[in-house]
Amino acid sequence: MEQIIKHFTDTDLYKFSMCCAIIDNFPRAQVKYEFVDRNGLCYPKGFGKLVEEQIALLENLVITEEEIQFMRRKCYFLPGWFLTYLRGFRYKREWAKVSQDAEGHLHIEFEGLWADTVLLEVQVLAIVSELYYKVTGLDRKFDYEAYYHKSYAKAQKMLEHGCLWADFGPRRRVSFHAEDVALKAMLDATREHQETGKPGRCTGTSNVYLAMKYDVTPIGTMAHEYVSAIAAMYGPQMANHIAMSTWRHTYRGSLGTYLYDTYKWEAFDRNFSEDFARGFAGLRVDSGDNYEQFEKMKTKYASFGIPISEKQVVFSNALNIDGACELQDRLGHQAKISFGIGTCWTNDFDGVEPMNIVIKLLAAKITESWPFYNDTCKLSEDRGKATGRPEVVKRFKEILHIED
Repeated sequence: MEQIIKHFTDTDLYKFSMCCAIIDNFPRAQVKYEFVDRNGLCYPKGFGKLVEEQIALLENLVITEEEIQFMRRKCYFLPGWFLTYLRGFRYKREWAKVSQDAEGHLHIEFEGLWADTVLLEVQVLAIVSELYYKVTGLDRKFDYEAYYHKSYAKAQKMLEHGCLWADFGPRRRVSFHAEDVALKAMLDATREHQETGKPGRCTGTSNVYLAMKYDVTPIGTMAHEYVSAIAAMYGPQMANHIAMSTWRHTYRGSLGTYLYDTYKWEAFDRNFSEDFARGFAGLRVDSGDNYEQFEKMKTKYASFGIPISEKQVVFSNALNIDGACELQDRLGHQAKISFGIGTCWTNDFDGVEPMNIVIKLLAAKITESWPFYNDTCKLSEDRGKATGRPEVVKRFKEILHIED
């Protein structure tokens, strides 16, 4: 089967921005990750072997001079030394172990230097998703011309409501081509809309390669794994504080939208002091009730004398078009809100079920010389969506005095 990931930068920007911060702050940290299929899907026989082959093909990827120059121009916050690092970066198949049990369940684990393995997640999720549709023959249902028109109509609706949004869709897309088609539709609709002078636009995409193809801004900051790894190394009580401090050390005010919900609002609230509130541009909502989370932010900022109207609020919690438009209508006058929407853009073919797959951090250690790893997990504002071993989730909740 042909190689699925064909471009080094066909991934989310936040993988590169995290990689840079990791090297800058935790250069010797080691980690373990685990693939989770939340639907417990049984994959076709031999699927694991195909995934293994696609991971091996990642070794062929080399960043091009065109990609380097684009990132130098658009990702001004990435230091020159990091782009030099990317020139020499090579994937290694031994970082990942893939197997499939008798029932067909897929098992994938990563282990190694955090600065290396951090770049695997999005590619492997995209491989699993696209490969599944190919192997099952569901890809024969994909009418990409109709998909363009469907995506264009969705973009028009968001533009009519004055929404600002970015494509966050690489991880669970049905194919690279689907993301490409959807993004083109968004940008075409935006160009036509801008002629009216009304607010609303597609601001770009998290996919660095497609951002380069269409000469738009790559969008992204960090993922939950950044806070989860710090929690493993130093404990969850101050994980958000250390994450914000190290992020600020690397980026000096750039990439200032903080993802706060790794250990729920309560733990973040204790760490979110006034200097962080003023120093970070805003917050990203990725779980829980969007309106309740917004009110918590509003109250917290007000306690520091900061109007929420001065802050950016990015909603990315499993959004669809209708949900984003409703949020815009109800909250758009109160703050600088925008949206990161993924699966709804890149996996929305009739009769095709989007996959519910993630790769989450299991454990970390601050240096290879430690003889042991410390377990970690991710909590959530959504009941039942904590990721990690049950005993670790229970222990973290007890440490943080969090009740369900």
